[in-house]
Amino acid sequence: MRDIELRGVATSLFNEKFSRRPTLYDTTLRDGEQTPGVSFEVDEKVEVALKLEECGLREIEVGFPAVSDEEMIAVREVCKSLSEARALCLCRALRSDVDLALKCDVDGVIVFIPSSLIHLKWKLKLTADEALKCAVDVISYAKSHGLFVQFTCEDATRTPLSRLLEFYSKAIEAGADRIGVADTAGCITPTGMKRLVSQLSSRLSKPIAVHCHNDFGLATANTLAAYEAGASALSVSVNGLGERCGNAPLEEVALALRCLYGVDVDLKLEKLVELSRLVAEISGLTPWPLKPIVGSNAFSHESGIHVAAVLENPFTYEPYSPSMIGVERRILFGKHSGLKAVQHALRLMGLNPPRNVAEKVLEEVKREGLRRGVLTLDDVKAIASRVLEEQGVDRG
Repeated sequence: MRDIELRGVATSLFNEKFSRRPTLYDTTLRDGEQTPGVSFEVDEKVEVALKLEECGLREIEVGFPAVSDEEMIAVREVCKSLSEARALCLCRALRSDVDLALKCDVDGVIVFIPSSLIHLKWKLKLTADEALKCAVDVISYAKSHGLFVQFTCEDATRTPLSRLLEFYSKAIEAGADRIGVADTAGCITPTGMKRLVSQLSSRLSKPIAVHCHNDFGLATANTLAAYEAGASALSVSVNGLGERCGNAPLEEVALALRCLYGVDVDLKLEKLVELSRLVAEISGLTPWPLKPIVGSNAFSHESGIHVAAVLENPFTYEPYSPSMIGVERRILFGKHSGLKAVQHALRLMGLNPPRNVAEKVLEEVKREGLRRGVLTLDDVKAIASRVLEEQGVDRG
């Protein structure tokens, strides 16, 4: 058992372990709020920011001040509320955006500009040289005002490597503290991301950040691939909120790093579900039941074979202990239930009837499950009480 269990975690024998601790920087308040239909009030943004800080996040992307006067107010209030986390805000390659950021008293800015041909031609209507000139000017301007600066190439994963190296090299010469790779359309594969970040990290002198979108369901995988290749800052959002299909979910990246890579992420993992529920309530978007980590089914078991094994040793079907994220497992009942699950439920009621009676309870549970779907423990109690009475079994 020692071969697969590590501090409440069951992991593959083939996983490579890492010791390098990345920075997780959260974008729930910026890209997360760009989820269609989501809008946070100022006090809600402050509440989420404080909960992020409580969970241990040390970098928070607090917003995009240039969006509106209301957004600027919100960014300023969030910055006032934070005591430990570094507050970053998004800026276009415009000095005016940096001026707004300074008025909000942020600690740093993420200066971005598109680098791919499709974005330069159809969105900015600039040449690559013109775009780079704007970026270099704004990076220098932000550094002259004492800000931490991350320079991000938007749509980096659809940009030729030679152009990326040119943009990033010039950005570093202008004073950028960190360079960012944005998989804006979510269209790179983990192998491609690993190759790209490896190329960049071997040729550039500054830390690399990645910001991955989930259009093909690969945001978490691409983020982890970037980490393996040397990226030191990983953009995440609570519940995976973000444009279109969202961003790499904080909870997935954090748990994968801790459980699968063996990395001390320095977060209070037991608070992640609280954070998820807070953001779900405020955003109005509840994670679907099958969502990893924070979905309601994450530690729910119904199948008889599974339940029997989990009752013997949870690691048979759970890769980490639910207590790690502050939740408890749920044994559910229905048409897939087995005898051990029912016997477990009966013991919780203080009962230990003969096997033939427990089998009768199971028969009724399966019948009701087929008719009604998932049954609760209370439902099983009601069925057991009826069966025991019919069988003349003394409950005392």
